[in-house]
Amino acid sequence: MRKTRRAEEAAEFEAFAHSRGQRLFRTALLLCGDWHLAEDLTQVTLAKLFAAWPKVRRAENQDAYARSALVRSYLSHRRLRRTGERPSLGELPEGVAPGDDPALRITLLTALAELTPRDRAVLVLRYWEDRSVAETAAELGLNQGAVRAQSLRALGRLRAVLGPDAAEHLARS
Repeated sequence: MRKTRRAEEAAEFEAFAHSRGQRLFRTALLLCGDWHLAEDLTQVTLAKLFAAWPKVRRAENQDAYARSALVRSYLSHRRLRRTGERPSLGELPEGVAPGDDPALRITLLTALAELTPRDRAVLVLRYWEDRSVAETAAELGLNQGAVRAQSLRALGRLRAVLGPDAAEHLARS
């Protein structure tokens, strides 16, 4: 009986990982800007979710739980590697989604890479992932006021990095 239950849980997790893996990877890529690190972060996150699967499967919003785990893994990785090498955006993913402006995407990814990990996490969750202030606050473990303030400061830093064409870039995104 116990083996059957474990097999069912493993099958449930496998279906979850298969259905959410690409979205987690995309979010990880936006957070870190490095294809290989994004793959690693996705794997680490899925491993953590598997280890906690009984708790995750009972969660009200499994997607939010997974995103929170991913963002925490990313921030933890950045803290642990603070003095390590910084990834270069010299190589970008092979494909571009239809209808996207590749030049704008490269410009924004390059600008995001120059922000701090916390600023980058707030901007990716709020604007790229289109999360509400409350959702972003919950995923980052902050209060809503802190998310609003950090969003404003991070957007200001992003505008400074983008330079005089910032309004044009941000309006097109």
